[in-house]
Amino acid sequence: MQQEAVPLISEAEYLEGERASETKHEYYQGEVFAMAGASERPNLIVMNVIGELRYQLKGKPCRPYPGDMRLKIEETGLYTYPDVMAVCGERQFGDEKQDTLLNPDVIIEVLSDSTESYDRGNKFQNYRRIASLKEYIMISQKQRKIEKYARSHDGRWILSETDEDHPAIFLESIGCELELSEVYDKVDGF
Repeated sequence: MQQEAVPLISEAEYLEGERASETKHEYYQGEVFAMAGASERPNLIVMNVIGELRYQLKGKPCRPYPGDMRLKIEETGLYTYPDVMAVCGERQFGDEKQDTLLNPDVIIEVLSDSTESYDRGNKFQNYRRIASLKEYIMISQKQRKIEKYARSHDGRWILSETDEDHPAIFLESIGCELELSEVYDKVDGF
């Protein structure tokens, strides 16, 4: 039996449909992928991170964005919605609608069973192509743990992570610290 080909859509068609949609979708090489909604735990973690960044970035030329801000990776063409992004200085957008960011300094993802391998693998591979990106943060919802990959001056990505002796991660690019106690505030089950 022959499989029917899935019709590919253009970037413009994706953006038009996405702007009218009540649900979020990723777009890559002509294909559209629905994004699943999140449960209480990742939502609480994202809310805590946004709150910490908003507080710590007051008076600085940096802005945090929640997961409703779309990201386009110009080098690969991937459109996606990271859980949290932050950008310092001039913000660059895909067009005059200012709903697609192009130049984050920091991207933060809360890992889930369904997204962890993608967030660590293909998605991070795409993120590394963003020239402005300095730090990529992955936050576990299974254990109290934060991992940070920071781009070094020679382009390598260096891992640092929280543990009992280091209960916080410092984001040098935006001058903020994420403490485990704040990131996991009101998150039960550890």
